Amino acid sequence: MRVLAAMSGGVDSAVAAARAAEAGHDVTGVHLALSRNPASYRTGARGCCTIEDSNDARRAADVIGIPFYVWDMSDRFHEDVVEDFMDEYAAGRTPNPCLRCNERIKFAAVLDRALALGFDAVVTGHYAQLREGADGLVEMHRAADGGKDQSYVLGVLDQDQLRHSLFPLGDTPKAQVREEAARRGLLVADKPDSHDICFVADGDNAGWLREKLGDRAPNHGGDIVDDATGEVLGRHGGTYGYTIGQRKGLRIGTPAADGKPRFVLDIEPVSGTVRVGPRDRLAVAHLRGVRPRWCGTVPTGLDGPGVTVQLRAHGDEHRARVAVGPDGVDVELLDPAYGIAPGQAVVVYDGTRVVGSATIAATQRVPA
Repeated sequence: MRVLAAMSGGVDSAVAAARAAEAGHDVTGVHLALSRNPASYRTGARGCCTIEDSNDARRAADVIGIPFYVWDMSDRFHEDVVEDFMDEYAAGRTPNPCLRCNERIKFAAVLDRALALGFDAVVTGHYAQLREGADGLVEMHRAADGGKDQSYVLGVLDQDQLRHSLFPLGDTPKAQVREEAARRGLLVADKPDSHDICFVADGDNAGWLREKLGDRAPNHGGDIVDDATGEVLGRHGGTYGYTIGQRKGLRIGTPAADGKPRFVLDIEPVSGTVRVGPRDRLAVAHLRGVRPRWCGTVPTGLDGPGVTVQLRAHGDEHRARVAVGPDGVDVELLDPAYGIAPGQAVVVYDGTRVVGSATIAATQRVPA
């Protein structure tokens, strides 16, 4: 099978490519150049899309003995991921750019190009497992290493994409992957994992958004308001600098009457109001998801002991009942979740199997 190996420059994608080649596939490595100005992206332990990552990927391909190319997808990445990130925050929502990158770049643009060039599949270093179900469909399951499981950010993949994907690391603990990389002579064996958002060079999301959006945003200034009393507690420089559940960086001079910390409860982009209150007001009982994407057939509904949802990339599982409609999903959380914001993804599981995902459009809090 002709396989295109997406090589980020890290240890996981390098070992995944090596395993694919060892399994007898005809493997070609490709690194995605995602930045119009690579120097503006995170480097070292924090990067995944920089020039040094490209060089690391090339060296790994040389060791494995496979051809290697760099594909420039910077314009597509800027439009589909970076611009989407800015638009979502400007609208008062909290996006997940890594999930969006998987959906629109790695398993849409890249896979489409790979198939057009005659490749049969794309192999990546993601931690998830693919299995053939009893109905003949390809199922995606959580990785064996729960601490590295990445099925949440892959929950946007449909059946056709899963049929043309390979995740060789899904059954292997991360520590063993590093040991294997060292045995294979891959210099990235000890390279630290990438963290945070690759296109925010210093990790300061609020500062980056302020620089990019600034006064162009309609909500660049407004009041910070106590949700219970309506009292104005302070001013802010832009709602895009806040997310629901945020505690730090509120810069409120007036302490709460009970002496407990306040959290962001709601963001109103039109008025520019940020509402704050106690943590217990963050508890969510229901949520509405739109633009669902299913990994297999569309379910009619999910209500069983193994049904759970995950609401953050490395968040907890929450027992749930999921009602599926023609234009979205309604999720009843049997275990309340805290600090859930519109724009995040809700990924639905049945046991370890990923059923699909949707974008959270609205939440309903637990009654006070």
